[in-house]
Amino acid sequence: MRRTRRSLLAAAICSFAVVAAGSAPAQTAAPVDLRILAINDFHGYLRPPPGGIRITDPGDPTKKIMVPAGGAERMATAVKQLREGHKNNIFVAAGDLIGASPFLSAMFHDEPTIESLSMMGLAISSVGNHEFDEGKDELLRMQNGGCHPVDRCQGPHPFTGAKFHYLAASTFDKATGKTVFPPYEIREFDGIPVAFIGLALKNTPNLVSPAGVSTLEFRDEAETVNALIPELKARGVEAIVVLIHEGGFPTGDYNECPGISGPIVDIVKKLDKAVDVVISGHTHQAYVCDIDGRLVTSGDKYGTLVTAIDLQLDPKTRDVISAKANNTIVRLNTFKRDPEQSALLEAYDRLAAPIANRAAGAVTETLSRTPGETGESVLGDIVADAQLAATSSEPTGGAVIAFTNPGGVRTDIVKREDGAVSYADIFASQPFRNQLVTMTLTGRQLKDALEQQWADPKRPRPLQVSKGFSYAWDATKPDGARIVADRMALDGKPIDPATSYRVTVNNYLAEGGDGFTAFKGGTAQQFGVYDVDALYAYFKANSPVSAATGKRIERVN
Repeated sequence: MRRTRRSLLAAAICSFAVVAAGSAPAQTAAPVDLRILAINDFHGYLRPPPGGIRITDPGDPTKKIMVPAGGAERMATAVKQLREGHKNNIFVAAGDLIGASPFLSAMFHDEPTIESLSMMGLAISSVGNHEFDEGKDELLRMQNGGCHPVDRCQGPHPFTGAKFHYLAASTFDKATGKTVFPPYEIREFDGIPVAFIGLALKNTPNLVSPAGVSTLEFRDEAETVNALIPELKARGVEAIVVLIHEGGFPTGDYNECPGISGPIVDIVKKLDKAVDVVISGHTHQAYVCDIDGRLVTSGDKYGTLVTAIDLQLDPKTRDVISAKANNTIVRLNTFKRDPEQSALLEAYDRLAAPIANRAAGAVTETLSRTPGETGESVLGDIVADAQLAATSSEPTGGAVIAFTNPGGVRTDIVKREDGAVSYADIFASQPFRNQLVTMTLTGRQLKDALEQQWADPKRPRPLQVSKGFSYAWDATKPDGARIVADRMALDGKPIDPATSYRVTVNNYLAEGGDGFTAFKGGTAQQFGVYDVDALYAYFKANSPVSAATGKRIERVN
């Protein structure tokens, strides 16, 4: 770790005493400079995300503006430019590089994103929860290459896997007791070893399909790191960087850190003092922080930022003596497209375009996924309506209610000038390809499921509900008692705790995803179409689509 003021003062006094005695001052080696470039939560956004990044207006600090930014082509150029003039450099990531991806990447099971980041020179990444969206075996394929087991080889060339290395210090295979990927990697810079520890968040099993990670154990983040410190020190390592897919919630701009809260704060405070830098992610926030004397960074999402971290390493102690960081916006009007990236994207575009460009319908306005104060969102309502429509007939399930999880609605459906909506737009909002499951639940089980929206008090997960169903909740009530029982209704009639109802959810929720274990008690399950196909059919049948009336969810206070 960097020296304290007291040790620096003692060193200065000692140096003065030697000079005063007439001895020549000893020559000290200059510090070794290391630049670390970092990203997080890229999520396969090979093209710039709609809207870019939201930052404070430089001309008026009371306002926010949107800056067009992101995408692989410009990010590659930004990485190249930020490397220039830095002999010692490394490009790393803090997870969720893939998963919940737009159509161009998701159609090919995120192979294009793995190739794109490999071409940029990404060296190391921690695993995020979305790396496990298709299970452990598919993630191993991302690392090692080969064809998809079901869809086979679809790309313009063989998929050879990532040239960068995934790290997973806290993710263990229950059968072998070993980590799925190496826990850390040591790189040397001018002879000084620097360790990079990579790990996912402990809560991963509650954020992905339980079936996909049932054979894995996700251990405590801080305890995992601290247990590795003696091993690293035994190997002569003093400079330690943690890449963790967990984050916080600041209140300031993208290079600030006022009032940060969230899991990352507690985790960093528990880390051994040997840890020098923490590169975080998951919360899709941008910040540069000092937490418990350590530099902690995060780079927003979708490639809109590249974090440049500059370290000075002491050649004698081989430890970090200074650390600073700057988040650079990957502005579309600043960075040119990288030709190699453009060629890669065009190769995949040629294969994807016939499907992506299929007309789905039209919208009269932008359909936002952002929830209001009750937890309800415009697009969430429409997605739930689409899933109900796809499963309401007796042959398709006989559903009378549909729920969808907010995390499964990934992006707004934005209105263009002509209002047209393509299959790619639909896919971007529903990229997981979850299968719909219709089941029988009692009114009591429905209430139990709704109560679980607050299972994680730091991150409530309001279910989006279909038309005809409504309920009210009271924020002042304790866990398990927030739903106002006599305000739950279907088509205006109160929900009877003893009556059975046919309910549709996606297979992620049906397996207890996001902590909704009440759905695991559903009986007479019937599997239906994929969520994206239900939404596509809804647009084909109901365009132009307008915002639903809302008010399906009410907040009592």
